[in-house]
Amino acid sequence: MRSNTPSLAPGFTLFPSLKPPHTTLFFHQIFVLILTFLAYASFHASRKPPSIVKSVLGPTVQTNSTSNDTGWAPFNGPEGTHRLGELDLAFLTSYAIGMYFAGHVGDRIDLRLFLVFGMIGSGILTIIFGFGYWFDVHLLGYFIGVQVICGVFQSIGWPCVVSVVGNWFGKEKRGLIMGVWTSHTSVGNIIGSVVASGVLEFGWGWSFLVPGILIIVVGILVFCFLVVSPDDLGFEIMASGKEIEMSVGEENVANLEKAESEEAGLLENKDSDSLAAIGFLEAWRLPGVAPFSFCLFFSKLVAYTFLYWLPFYIRHTAVAGVHLSHKTAGILSTIFDIGGVLGGVLAGFVSDVIDARAVTSVTFLLLSIPALILYRIYGSVSMVTNIGLMFLSGLLVNGPYSLITTAVAADLGTQDLIKGNSRALATVTAIIDGTGSVGAALGPLLAGYISTRGWNSVFLMLIFAIFFASIFLVRVAKSEIGRMVSGEKELGSSVTAS
Repeated sequence: MRSNTPSLAPGFTLFPSLKPPHTTLFFHQIFVLILTFLAYASFHASRKPPSIVKSVLGPTVQTNSTSNDTGWAPFNGPEGTHRLGELDLAFLTSYAIGMYFAGHVGDRIDLRLFLVFGMIGSGILTIIFGFGYWFDVHLLGYFIGVQVICGVFQSIGWPCVVSVVGNWFGKEKRGLIMGVWTSHTSVGNIIGSVVASGVLEFGWGWSFLVPGILIIVVGILVFCFLVVSPDDLGFEIMASGKEIEMSVGEENVANLEKAESEEAGLLENKDSDSLAAIGFLEAWRLPGVAPFSFCLFFSKLVAYTFLYWLPFYIRHTAVAGVHLSHKTAGILSTIFDIGGVLGGVLAGFVSDVIDARAVTSVTFLLLSIPALILYRIYGSVSMVTNIGLMFLSGLLVNGPYSLITTAVAADLGTQDLIKGNSRALATVTAIIDGTGSVGAALGPLLAGYISTRGWNSVFLMLIFAIFFASIFLVRVAKSEIGRMVSGEKELGSSVTAS
């Protein structure tokens, strides 16, 4: 994915030894993975504070401890959980809408600058939300407005980082690579939870200030060192998966011309496609995009309900007869994300081994149903059962969610049908994750309203969502199973048209 006017990151001017021939293609692939990992982890870290401070802002819970919790208007009234759910809805709705536009814009401008713009904006808005504590703000409109604008900035991150990684890696072992890389979501949640919980005792504003500063600092690193495409450093990754390493010398220019000659038709087509990004409706009609998008709608509904409400749920549910503190509940909730790290890696590895993304996703989804039931019933028995079942639930819930938003999106955005269109990936990624983000907006809102009727109702909603997520992939999974049984193997994407 390259912009019309690509520019090399300024860090390479300050440190010329980072340029070829002093460095190899493999070095830069790892460097890009690490940098984009940190970038999106910081996005999620700055997204985590609202869930950590929910138990402080919202209605108080009666505990055996000497707590002076009074909440924070307008979230501490009888309908406080409704207001908190509406706060999540404000952020996630603008995030979902922004996702569609972000992918479209990202296909047309410098992805590095666009990503940095999103990171700096997200950091500033996160800090502004925290200012509500120091300036004693109690206006719902203030918090809603900040979240709406912040959601737009946050939506820029995902299409950009997926597109950059897609540029640097071929399809071989993409599931495993993406599975490891996409743990940035869970790692970011863990960092955000630990940081926000750690400074919560000083006042909830600090839980926003510190993560906001963090994403701004990482944004500066991205501005200085991120290289969007291997072409920008003189590397070429052929469509066949073969890598050609080039420098700036005449010999290497000759090698490039030879490679272009051998792949003339392909490269000519690629150059032509790069001038016009794929259309929005055209991307929707690509095989596999619609079913995986709607599957992700329900998968993210479940994942984001946990993301935004798990610390609140732990705080309001006694474990072994004891209600945990705000800080302990926030830190304990990271177990779900730790399970998600392993789940993303495991789902990616399994999907590579069996060459079937849909089958892997459906398997994880169906297994997560009994895991959630067990967590709800036995999670309060003891701390050990709570941690174990929370870890298992995170592994199974986040596995397909991570797989679809990374490897599947990259597969669909670079499939043979669009003939190597270098500008399709961000658009397809935005459609899939944008649709999923609509579900992500709906889940926390419903949880805020339904939780007043009891947490059993919330878990029932999550189970139904998982069931529907599985239904949307049944036909694609059947096609994959049929292909595996017949022994046919595709040379491109493992996702087939149903």
